[in-house]
Amino acid sequence: MLGREQFRAALVNYVELPGARLLRALGFSPNAITLLGFAVCVAGAVLVAYGHLVTGGIVFLVGGGLDLFDGGLARLTGKASPFGALLDSVFDRLGEAGLFVGMAVYALLAGFSDRFLLFFVTVLLLALIFSQGVSYLRARGEGLGAFTRSGLMTRTERVIILGAGLIADGLIPAPIMVWVLLAIAVVSCFTLFQRMFTIRGLLDNAG
Repeated sequence: MLGREQFRAALVNYVELPGARLLRALGFSPNAITLLGFAVCVAGAVLVAYGHLVTGGIVFLVGGGLDLFDGGLARLTGKASPFGALLDSVFDRLGEAGLFVGMAVYALLAGFSDRFLLFFVTVLLLALIFSQGVSYLRARGEGLGAFTRSGLMTRTERVIILGAGLIADGLIPAPIMVWVLLAIAVVSCFTLFQRMFTIRGLLDNAG
């Protein structure tokens, strides 16, 4: 069974590099892919807001998937730069947050009972806060010289789970998405502290 690092290596070799080569042949720049991925994620969020959960989930997965290629394309073309890394990080966060906004609008328009709406929005906000906290810790750790991708619920897992949850919610007549968001909130909270103590260990060892 593949571990996370082995899976990541296979993804790089069989998906990221071939995709980056194709995008280079088509004339795309790394920053253009970053902005395109963000735009696709926003399109997915708008679809979700208007209740098109299956289509929105698929479009969001496509937008999130484009994030695989901007870094690989930058390395392949020799265009890797600190600004490109900054742009990628910022628009990754904005694209993900945009989906949460889309889900909030969907909940407000869906005609849920007041009790369920309160529960949905509360869980959504917790999932957003802890998810962004996990991503912030990685960026802050790197700023301090502690590089880590540790944790159970990283951005890759969140993108896949959010997209799959939306598709399932649109296909099955049951409120699946609220429980998906609750799972993301709980595991992201755990991941936040997991990553915090990993960074602490790295900083202590460096000192």
